[in-house]
Amino acid sequence: MRTRESGMPDAELWESFFDVERILDGLRLTPGIDSVVEFGCGYGTFTLPTACRVRQVHAIDIDPQMVAGTKLRAHECGVTNISVEMRDFDSAGSGLASFSTDYTMLFNILHAELPLVLLNEAHRVLKPGGLLGIMHWNYDPKTPRGPSMAIRPKPEQCAAWAIDAGFQPVSEQINLPPYHYGFVFARARSSTGGQA
Repeated sequence: MRTRESGMPDAELWESFFDVERILDGLRLTPGIDSVVEFGCGYGTFTLPTACRVRQVHAIDIDPQMVAGTKLRAHECGVTNISVEMRDFDSAGSGLASFSTDYTMLFNILHAELPLVLLNEAHRVLKPGGLLGIMHWNYDPKTPRGPSMAIRPKPEQCAAWAIDAGFQPVSEQINLPPYHYGFVFARARSSTGGQA
């Protein structure tokens, strides 16, 4: 799935938009989590820091250059607990087993044409009680990047979509300066709750 307006600036500029460690802390991606799946890894901006906190990261992207770059970056840093795969998860899913991960990352991706497809796949692969971290650009035309306002989701829309996909809120809206907001949701502990 290539999201609408998915062009990326160069890596150095892109990474200047994020306080990565603060974002991971704010979205409760903390040590002790076993496995994480990242939908749309891009340059690996969050992939490598996440790998320092957890046992295993499954990073997925449709762009072969992003996949190759993230693999190379992990290799150069000696990080061995990341698997990176090129995959159209919109049409083919993540390839992961149901109930197999502890945390799913949907960062800057819910402006996709079919956000509920992403959220349903995130729900499917999460273990009961597993967490979903959502982050997106502030709904503000003055941010230095981000999708156009016509397709940029408002925070309340992201929250509503997550609930529609069967997630339960864990947090209120989280401010993730300088340019983002986020939420943490959970899959119900009962395997019968939400989407299977």
